[in-house]
Amino acid sequence: MRLMRLGPAGAERPAVRSDDGTTYDLGGLTPDIDGAFLASGGADRVREELERGRLPELAAEGLRIGPPVARPAAVVCVGLNYTAHAAESGVEPPRDPVVFFKHPNTLAGPDDDVELPPGSARTDWEVELAAVIGRRAGRLASVDDALGHVAGYTIANDLSEREWQLERSGGQWSKGKCAPGFSPLGPWLLTADELPDPQGLGLRSRVNGEPRQDSSTADMIFTVAHQIWHLSQFMTLEPGDVLLTGTPEGVALSGRFPYLAPGDVVELEIDRLGRQRQRVVPGRPGPV
Repeated sequence: MRLMRLGPAGAERPAVRSDDGTTYDLGGLTPDIDGAFLASGGADRVREELERGRLPELAAEGLRIGPPVARPAAVVCVGLNYTAHAAESGVEPPRDPVVFFKHPNTLAGPDDDVELPPGSARTDWEVELAAVIGRRAGRLASVDDALGHVAGYTIANDLSEREWQLERSGGQWSKGKCAPGFSPLGPWLLTADELPDPQGLGLRSRVNGEPRQDSSTADMIFTVAHQIWHLSQFMTLEPGDVLLTGTPEGVALSGRFPYLAPGDVVELEIDRLGRQRQRVVPGRPGPV
């Protein structure tokens, strides 16, 4: 199933899109798609109602697509998780997952405009597979247990301001990762039962129609399962938490491409998970 949230920012409606492209309203089952919904078996209820033909259709054309999960307690990220990306970043492949956090309020819809932070000259794109946690994961016994805690998968753009991330970081990355709207997510959450192995997905990005990234999740240094198991040894992942699993080579940090500028269009796609398209606009000074 493809779970979605549609409508204006902050007022999205929960929905599900069937294989034939029909969109159905989930408002009668849940007020939103969030951690509580996922932890309580909400996806199973949706599947049952969908199979029985009990869900009303939703006229989705023209509706904004929001991030497919609401209000995660944490957005946990793994960096330098593709060998070629580590190389283009000028570092050795890590022996343990490199972990950082993004503020949950960085989540945006997959097609929302990206605002360059005022003063930014080095904002970069990063196509990533995102896993959304469906069951609490703490101190898991083995890697084999990990994927059973995933509710589903979606696309993320781990936008990064590289000067703030690397030169003004103070030793950590979050300054360059947490600008408003720096985590476009979606368009849908593909439930984990339809993607039992996330390690064979092609993922690609383009800027102004020109190819940038073109790789496969098979090239990850640490698999999604390993990441979840590893993280669970140090923290407890809660239902609704979002895990960004790393980006492949082909970013502006490599020096091969210019950083993003107003007017640029960024397009991302991952096999079976749909597409994103963002227009880059100047940032607004003052409070946001």
